[in-house]
Order: sequence, then structure tokens, then C-alpha cells
Amino acid sequence: MAYVVPKESCSGKVLSVDFGKGEKAVTIGGENALPFLSFEGEIPNRPVIAYEIQDTRPDDWPDTVKNMYKDVSGDTVAWAKHCQDNLKATAVALRLISTHPDRENRSAQDAAKTIKDVLAAINIPLIILGSNNIEKDSTVLVAAAEAASGHNCIIGKAQEGNYKTIVAAALAHNHKLIAMSELDINLAKQLNILITQMGFEKEKLITDPMCSALGYGLEYTYSVMERIRLAGLLQNDATMQPPILGDVGMYVWKIKEVSAPDSEVPDWGALEERGITWEAVTATAMMIAGTNLLIMRHPKAIETVEKTIAELI
Repeated sequence: MAYVVPKESCSGKVLSVDFGKGEKAVTIGGENALPFLSFEGEIPNRPVIAYEIQDTRPDDWPDTVKNMYKDVSGDTVAWAKHCQDNLKATAVALRLISTHPDRENRSAQDAAKTIKDVLAAINIPLIILGSNNIEKDSTVLVAAAEAASGHNCIIGKAQEGNYKTIVAAALAHNHKLIAMSELDINLAKQLNILITQMGFEKEKLITDPMCSALGYGLEYTYSVMERIRLAGLLQNDATMQPPILGDVGMYVWKIKEVSAPDSEVPDWGALEERGITWEAVTATAMMIAGTNLLIMRHPKAIETVEKTIAELI
């Protein structure tokens, strides 16, 4: 008797979200099956990886990843073009870290100028991220949304403490929006409801449940992401059907395993390979949990994950 592969059909479907312009625009989501289980349904769009760049030189990044961009990281526009032209990036995620009050405290107007300069230099989709200071992002992301008007960007991150102003800006300038909560499925659902109650279409929303690096709570991250995806697909919960974001790089490249020198931990393996592996494994786990959009830093880690995607689909 021939073996029949058991299949489970889903009543729900992940929403499709597109960003960018013209032939370089990309779409994430749209599947009605669990990650990479294409024999159970349709998975029309592969996960997308965006290269992270910043609006100031990343002095707090470990040398392993910082040295990959040492010739361009002092110029945000050059950095963006390097990712597009030399690294063949599908998308770029610009983090406006210099606007944080504890960093350079640059103004919203400075951020707007940076956005305009970057958009004038590249034609791949752009994700615009604040500094994760709730108060400052309320003004910075409003200015950034206006500066990027007409470019169909992703703006983020809207949080419980500032979502109203950021949602209004995304609405006014027709951008997509990241809604970030803190590793709790109920908080993620609540924020998505609050945002859509303002008139923001759920088809333009991306859920960021936050994440942790391998060894620092990745299992908990995986569980939350998996529960969100199961609720959207198997329970047909409309509030849990937006695509999921995994902001991998910022969490991976601040832990001791990617910065401790070989002399201190000789049993951990070579530092460079260790860091690349740490980011690649973290990102891969999140994809399997249901992530549709990843933000990563090291080109070799991204290359590894892209190969993994190609093999899994």
C-alpha cells in the first residue's frame, strides 16, 4: 500500500503586503499553509531579507560585522547603494539610530533629509525604522513618512505608546506599517486591533512580536511567532493574519557569543564564523516559525539564509 502524505488544510490565509515601487517592488505573505509546507497549500511569496543600514556609523557593532561596511558606513547613501549595487539586496532597512536622545539626538528634519537622499540614490524597497525611543519616534517617523511619500515604504515601529501619530502618518502618505509588541501574542493582537480601529487597513500591516537571539530566548520568540501564525491560518483569526517581521540583526549582534574573542572561549569556534552562524540560525528558526520579512546585518549570514530559503521552497 502506497504511503499517503498526511495533509492539513488551513481555513485562514496570511495577508499579502507589497512595498517598494516599479519592477523592484516585493510582496510578502499570501500563503495559506504553514511555512514551507507547499504541499498543503499555496505559498506564493518567499521570505524577504532586508539589509540593515544606519544613519550614522555603527560604532556599537562587533568588528566582525562592522568591518564588512567600514568603507561605506560613514555615508548612509553610499551604504545603501553598496547594498543595492554590490550585495544585490532585495530591500534595505534604514535605522534612524542617530535620532535617539541618548545618541546624537538628531532632529526629525535631519532624518527626513537622510530619507530623501537615500530614496534618490536607490530603487529597491526601503524600510524606515526609528531609534526605538517612543517619544522621539513619534516626531521622527512622522517626518520620515512625509519625506518618503509616494515611495510605498514600510514605516516602523508603531508601539502602544506612540501608535496613533505614526499610524496617522502612514495613512496620510500611503505607507505600510510595522506594529511592535513585546513577545506576547495577546499584546500583538490588541495593538493590531487598535491600529485597524483607526481606519488603517490590515492589508498594510506587518506584525513585529519582537525577537531574541539564539541562546537568549529564541525558543520563546519561536513560540510566540508560531502561535500567531497558527491563529491566523488554523483559527482564521483576521487580527493575526498580517505578515510577521523578524528584526534579527539588532538582537544577534549585541550578545557575547558574537563578540567574545577566540582566546577567551577557544571551545566556541572562530569568532567570525561563530557570529555569522549565530545570525543565520536565528533567522532560519524565525522563518520556520512563520516570519515573512527579516532584517539582517552580515552579508554572509544573509547569503546562507537565502540558500536555505531556496532549498526549502
